[in-house]
Amino acid sequence: MQLDKVYEPQRFEPHWAQWWIDSGIFKASASHPGKVFSLVIPPPNVTGSLHMGHMLEHAEIDVTVRWHRMCGYNTLWLPGTDHAGIATQMVVERRLAEEGRDRHQLGREKFVERVWRWKEEYGDTIKRQMIRLGASCDWSRERFTLDPGLSRAVREIFVRLHEKGLIYRGEYMINWCPRCRTALSDLEVVHDEERGHLWHIRYPVNGTGRYLVVATTRPETMLGDTAVAVNPTDARYLDLHGKTVLLPLLNRPIPVIADVLADPEFGTGVVKVTPAHDPNDFEAGRRNKLPSVKVIDETGRMTAEAGPYAGLDRFEARRLVLADLERLGLIDKIEPYELNVGKCQRCKTVLEPLVSTQWFVKTRPLAEKAIQVVENGRIQFIPDNWTKTYFEWMYNIRDWCISRQLWWGHRIPAWYCPDCAEVVVARETPAQCPHCASSRLEQDPDVLDTWFSSALWPFSTLGWPDQTQDLAAYYPTSLLITGFDILFFWVARMIMMGLEGTGEIPFRQVYIHGLVRDAERQKMSKTRGNVIDPLVVTEQYGTDAVRMALLIGAAPGTDIVLTQERMESSRAFANKIWNAARFVMLNMERCGVEPWLPESQQPALPEPCGECLDVHLADRWIFSRLNRAAEMANRAVEQYRYHEAAQVLWQFFWHEFCDWYLELKKLRFRENSGLNSDWRNLLAAFEQALRLLHPVMPFLTEEIWQRLATDRSSRPVSLALAQYPQYNQALSDLKAEWEVQTLQDIITAARNLRADLKVEPRQQLGGVLYTRGESNRVGTENAEAIEKLAGVKLEVRQGSAPKTGAAAMRSTPEFDLVLEVPAAQVEVQRKRLQKERDQLEKVIASSRRQLGDQTFLSRAPAKVVDSIRLKLEEYEAQLAKTRAALEGLDGHAPRD
Repeated sequence: MQLDKVYEPQRFEPHWAQWWIDSGIFKASASHPGKVFSLVIPPPNVTGSLHMGHMLEHAEIDVTVRWHRMCGYNTLWLPGTDHAGIATQMVVERRLAEEGRDRHQLGREKFVERVWRWKEEYGDTIKRQMIRLGASCDWSRERFTLDPGLSRAVREIFVRLHEKGLIYRGEYMINWCPRCRTALSDLEVVHDEERGHLWHIRYPVNGTGRYLVVATTRPETMLGDTAVAVNPTDARYLDLHGKTVLLPLLNRPIPVIADVLADPEFGTGVVKVTPAHDPNDFEAGRRNKLPSVKVIDETGRMTAEAGPYAGLDRFEARRLVLADLERLGLIDKIEPYELNVGKCQRCKTVLEPLVSTQWFVKTRPLAEKAIQVVENGRIQFIPDNWTKTYFEWMYNIRDWCISRQLWWGHRIPAWYCPDCAEVVVARETPAQCPHCASSRLEQDPDVLDTWFSSALWPFSTLGWPDQTQDLAAYYPTSLLITGFDILFFWVARMIMMGLEGTGEIPFRQVYIHGLVRDAERQKMSKTRGNVIDPLVVTEQYGTDAVRMALLIGAAPGTDIVLTQERMESSRAFANKIWNAARFVMLNMERCGVEPWLPESQQPALPEPCGECLDVHLADRWIFSRLNRAAEMANRAVEQYRYHEAAQVLWQFFWHEFCDWYLELKKLRFRENSGLNSDWRNLLAAFEQALRLLHPVMPFLTEEIWQRLATDRSSRPVSLALAQYPQYNQALSDLKAEWEVQTLQDIITAARNLRADLKVEPRQQLGGVLYTRGESNRVGTENAEAIEKLAGVKLEVRQGSAPKTGAAAMRSTPEFDLVLEVPAAQVEVQRKRLQKERDQLEKVIASSRRQLGDQTFLSRAPAKVVDSIRLKLEEYEAQLAKTRAALEGLDGHAPRD
């Protein structure tokens, strides 16, 4: 039963992490009775390893899941990973490059086989890490977004949407990554602010001596201009409507068109129109039936349409275009300009807007339903401020480009017939064209956006499109916990797809957690060098300590500041509990108490054992405080106020159970007493406290709980399956709480007086406790506790202390405590206070001189002046206290 002297979580955490999985205690059953709580994990990329954001997210999920399981819910936390199309393909392509090969040399089929082999070899990294950190998932239900069942669901929803006209193939302007060689949705684009230039270029008007000046930040695209535009209402250019200008460098005549694309208030009011390389120009080109001239290709190089610049990299072409324009005198002026440069989220390459034929989801009809379920409260965002953000995006949603020019992923279930030019979209691979019976069908080479399959995650993982028992039991899921960065990538799309595929919402609540930041509140990133590896710090401090450090700062709507000091403090908290358990177990041995725990199927807190007529005050008090802690912890977890739950548990365990209850109880330990009512109450309280703490610190609590009893016949195999303590009004004992609070105040007052007087710890003092009302009985009945815990032997009297000005006195509304102080201690105290007074008087004089100096006041920042004034007030208040204490000493008659 004994615990090691030193708290070393690395010695037992791996054991429990694996034992929880091997024992199958987290397996869910759709046929299990009772209320259901279900949740799917935001599937991490199969290429990834855990970062601190994952650990925060998984800790919050795990607390919620363990709490629901202990509250008797039929609980499912479904795990899995995402195939991560671009990311995974890039990893394997890099490996091929190291071998001097590329995917095209391998061919599609062999390349996909190679990716699957990589996945089997390396794809379980994040799963192993999650298990090690205690995630209480049902690992028997683990899913992967390319599993056969999920692939079937993807085809089913694609075909359904296509049949409804909500998936279509069209030519649109898309975000193209020349490095990844694929289209990207708007959400896969990151924007960086960079310093650039705005070049003003002269376009000669044919048949006149005039020039039209247009401004651009991308002069290489001018080679693809097919018009210049002026606003129809701009009087300056009415005479040029229908005229042409000469495209510089290529000397191609292009028309002057009247279009709202041109803003009369911006620059010269004239804009170049490049339909092939700008989304706004693309729309203007459609309105005016302009040709589209593609001068930059999918690799980022100039096409043959770029004339003498063909084959050049786009940025090299820019340099030469500018040089040629300068030589021809066609640069009107150059201005510095702040650019918002779109880059690939994955590889950070500058994106190129290109016109391409892609597959799209028509999102507006889907978004309307998704907006409605949030408006009517069927789905709730927590914190609520994310609701507004969600609506803003959904009301302005654009069609979703879902095709990707990759080989790893769900291949688009569309086939092209070269004989009749029809497109066949089907759930199963067709043997022949249904239109002309040709067998020469070719499947679309593209794959679906990774987020398309992820959008089906809550229901595809439960067996949809089949109407399975799991789907009926666990869908809609109860909750989603995720970060704000995938609110639109994933959350909004799950709502749209869930409603479309099942007719039901995918989850009832969405809790959005914050970011984990460093001590300076900076976002963690590899470039800043401030990344904290969760596997490193959990090895250093223990998983439970890192969880507590994260959770205690996890207030809804705020980011979490994670510091080394907070992790050290949380480890000290874990160590405090370990030492408390060790203290209990050592004394059980000394007192002849066999390992024992109360019945663990008790849903509410047990009442103190009443074998003796007089239940000890400390027991009544701890059960009342435990009852209050249970009430607050249940409410906090239910409302996702993880910081409050952590703070409640910290306060109860450290400052009430350890600092006071155990100190009071050890006074009643008797050698060879056996399992009496004192021990029964202590062990019952300790066991209930471990249950309370378990969702937050599962490893530590499981280890101690399993050691406390050897007879497991009357309780579950794991603390994770024990009932969570619930509030029991019958245990609320305000009288006991007031009495112990008064006792604590007396002991604390005596300890503070001893500290002020610098009395040796072993030296006992005498004194008088003047009491009022019921505090007299508290002082009298707990005289032994006061003597042992405060080192003072007190005579208890009714009334108030005489006004002698004694320095060794502390007063509260309930009592006056006067200690008899040795003469030597009075003199030590006097000298200390005199020194403190002198120092304060000097500091106050200096501060007053500063605040009286008009020159200083006129030059110093307001914050500095305000700070000096505030500190002066604090110094003056402290000086008043010091002088009062000295006056008390002068009137005190010391004891020889």
